[in-house]
Amino acid sequence: MSRDEQLKQRWDTLVTILSERFADGEMLDLDAIIYLIGVQELGKIKNKFKKDEKINLMHIAICRLLEPYGYYEFSFFDEDGWPHYTVKEQLPPLKAGEQSVLMKEAIVNYFLEKGLIE
Repeated sequence: MSRDEQLKQRWDTLVTILSERFADGEMLDLDAIIYLIGVQELGKIKNKFKKDEKINLMHIAICRLLEPYGYYEFSFFDEDGWPHYTVKEQLPPLKAGEQSVLMKEAIVNYFLEKGLIE
């Protein structure tokens, strides 16, 4: 199986699992999964996050997802328990499709690491 086929298969499996757990089977999109990762990384579950908190959660997730690629590095937790990252290397200019593939690959790797998928 090619690397692209394996990524697609793992991505589809992951979307199905997360959609069943968090969206009553309604298929989650990339942004929703990034948001869920942000909530996971924050470690504080609330029923409602404010709009700016949701944006910050997605930022946390993106930093965490791209950390293994060398783009970000964890710095510290602030007094409210929110993680902060520093930029180690600027992301190269990517087309929309390339960004999507990078994020899907990073998400799959994240959940492989967490043991949710194989």
